[in-house]
Amino acid sequence: MTRHNSMGTPTSSKPLVTIGLPVFNSARYVAQSIESLLDQTYRDFELIISDNASTDDTARICQHYASLDRRVRYTRNDVNIGNPRNFNRIATLTTTPFLKWSTADDYWAPTFLERAMEVMLGDDSIVLCYPQATLVDAAGANPTPYDDVLHLVDNDPAERFIRLLTTIRLAHQHLGIIRMAQLRRIALLGTHVASDINLLAELTLYGKFFELPERLFFRRFHKDSGSWKRGDKEHEARRYHAAGKKAVWLKWPRHLGLISAVKRSDLPLGSKVRLYRFLSRQMVWDRGILGAELGAYLKTVLR
Repeated sequence: MTRHNSMGTPTSSKPLVTIGLPVFNSARYVAQSIESLLDQTYRDFELIISDNASTDDTARICQHYASLDRRVRYTRNDVNIGNPRNFNRIATLTTTPFLKWSTADDYWAPTFLERAMEVMLGDDSIVLCYPQATLVDAAGANPTPYDDVLHLVDNDPAERFIRLLTTIRLAHQHLGIIRMAQLRRIALLGTHVASDINLLAELTLYGKFFELPERLFFRRFHKDSGSWKRGDKEHEARRYHAAGKKAVWLKWPRHLGLISAVKRSDLPLGSKVRLYRFLSRQMVWDRGILGAELGAYLKTVLR
């Protein structure tokens, strides 16, 4: 299959980048999302679309783009496996050195891939490169600049880990370019809400985060987006879990997952002890929620 380099020149080599687009009932926005990816100035990529058993017009739209561009591969799950598992499925299908997850309701400036790949190919210590963001509404209007402040280039992995967990608010940095060699070393997305923060935190233990100083990502907020109703269990069940399932645990998986991330890392003992102390303080801070979750669970067991 003919490929193109970043300048659009044909080449026979395999692409360096996989763009993974998990979709579910995304007919309203997915065309704009796909077009913003196919219009990238860096063209040496494949686009894998994983349809999570959509029941609207999403499949037809995605198949249309697959018929127009040989870089696009459309796949479909027989049943809804939940949003995190659909992201993870794309990671397991990725054979390129770099992965860029994307989302069906957001869109990108055409120079993002080109700018990010310049960074990734120029410095092996960087595990993730993402751009500054602009928040938009359902119609793509009312643009609002958003500052992540997660340019994590400290040489100390423990310092990067702590800074991410104490600074992060909206989690979308994992939609940048990720180095697959390091992503394969960590746990992928869990089924609990905000498991993307767990993934990002563990990724800091294996490399630096580089924030492009340009607003090349447009994150859309609307009533069906994952962050629209934080704390609403019904909404979160629809977005994060397989059809018909609800979350039992919210905070316990996050805390235990972070502890496990530190344990399986190759950090020196002193750094691990520092992070265990930090995570213990976070658990104390959340002790009320953790106790309530445990109590609710015990009630169901003891009935």
